[in-house]
Amino acid sequence: MPKMKTNKAASKRFKLTGKGRVRRSKAGGNHGLSNKSRKRLRRLRGNDMVSTALEAHIKRLIPYG
Repeated sequence: MPKMKTNKAASKRFKLTGKGRVRRSKAGGNHGLSNKSRKRLRRLRGNDMVSTALEAHIKRLIPYG
């Protein structure tokens, strides 16, 4: 049986947790940072989870986690 190909763009954006949930980084923390408040930048620092509705789609793109 041939191996499945991993979508490389998705593998750079998403990681699977130990329980199988999909983790992603928050948007908006790359440029134009001087206009954003410190509080907002602090909130953008951490990771977030992908909604359960989209999890199946993303797991199909990264079959080997």
